[in-house]
Amino acid sequence: MAQNIQTQTLKKQNSFMDFLKKEIVLVIATVLAITSSFTSIPKLSYIDFKVLILLFNLMIVVAAFKELKVLDSIAIGLLKKCNTYTSISFALVFITFIASMIVTNDVALITFVPLSIVIARKANIDVLKIVIFQTLAANLGSSFTPMGNPQNLFIYSYYDLSPIDFLKATSPIVILAIVFLSILIIKGKKIKLKLDLSDVIMENKKDVILFSLLFVIILLSVFHLIDYRITFMITIVTVLILNKRLFKEVDYSLLLTFIGFFIFIGNISTMDVVRNFMENILNSEKSTFISSILASQIISNVPATMLLSGFTNHFKELLLGVNIGGMGTLIASLASVISYKIYTSEFKDNNDRYLSKFTLYNILGLGVFVPIIYLLLF
Repeated sequence: MAQNIQTQTLKKQNSFMDFLKKEIVLVIATVLAITSSFTSIPKLSYIDFKVLILLFNLMIVVAAFKELKVLDSIAIGLLKKCNTYTSISFALVFITFIASMIVTNDVALITFVPLSIVIARKANIDVLKIVIFQTLAANLGSSFTPMGNPQNLFIYSYYDLSPIDFLKATSPIVILAIVFLSILIIKGKKIKLKLDLSDVIMENKKDVILFSLLFVIILLSVFHLIDYRITFMITIVTVLILNKRLFKEVDYSLLLTFIGFFIFIGNISTMDVVRNFMENILNSEKSTFISSILASQIISNVPATMLLSGFTNHFKELLLGVNIGGMGTLIASLASVISYKIYTSEFKDNNDRYLSKFTLYNILGLGVFVPIIYLLLF
């Protein structure tokens, strides 16, 4: 009896620790929201429901594309035309790069990193560098569009930016990223390969068309051409009719994390001491740019964005800083943690090697991007 109780206690402790590891950002956001509420009464107005609804809509339709194997089908069709290590690297890295602009950086990595591992095993090649380059590609490519990653969507909504202003601000990162990633790939191995890949068949083409139409409607709401509340209702009705299971695929922990940070930032923004301190740190365009990069290295770029945005009007510097700041440490972008977990679960003995190579290429990325973007800004 005592042994059974002890076993159950250990299981509960292990499951709690697993939850903490998996949802550490959510836990931090919740703790910050609760503790700050003791010093300031939270208000419903602190929560930006527009951002939450846009995120929800995007996550639903991306989950549909994933289930319908839309991205897999496109990728296999492209890879069948590749016959060298370099061409395969280009295909895998740049399809991740482009996909991240549309379906977010984390979804691009969840989709294409496992595909890279499968292809690498078929071709008997080392996939480590390809996965690291895909991670860089996802973080850099997603910086281009408002829906590319959560911090972009937040900044786009928070500062009420026009699509043109947003894309003009982020285009230097994308142009530089194409050059940077191309050089990394070209400097790689020159090996001839032959791949035997099976076609991925999209069986339910009707749903593919309908969810593609829904995606267009959602994009129109992102770009302020359709009211996001109308789009939300259309999304709910479409999913109820076509595939209710998609509601389970939404990352509700991310939405709750946003709510936690909304409340925390709203609470501390009412405190004069905190406001004055933060505004002094972020009192110029240069300090906003540098602070956003540094903060991203420590607390990740999504929380850094939400924290700093409440104390600065320099949206362009914040936007560029947190996106460039996605390179560097493993936690600088939570999307990087996704590819790390996928890779190390398949190659358990390569944990240290992956981290050392990842850090090397990410520090190199910061060394290239920070001074060039800094010179373009100032």
